[in-house]
Amino acid sequence: MESMGKKKPRRPRRSFTPEFKAEIVGLCRRGDRSVGQVARDFELTGTAVRDWVKQAEVDTGERNGLTSSEREELAVLRRENRRLREEVDVLKRATAFFAKETR
Repeated sequence: MESMGKKKPRRPRRSFTPEFKAEIVGLCRRGDRSVGQVARDFELTGTAVRDWVKQAEVDTGERNGLTSSEREELAVLRRENRRLREEVDVLKRATAFFAKETR
């Protein structure tokens, strides 16, 4: 009962190279070991490995969804869109400020 409410400390977020992810996906696809076993062997989370396998299936056309390059392009476009909205907001404020000044 004492352990209830105590959370396991979070593991720091790690990043992995595309080559490493491809190697892990390859191990899972060979079928020698389950996704869970591959995750345990490499001290990864099962969710992360499953996500990598799913994304690899999307990238190869085996599954529907956004490919890695489409996801990257979408992220770039969203950042640009956010920046442009901020610039428009600044211009609107400047226009309102100068409109008051000229009256």
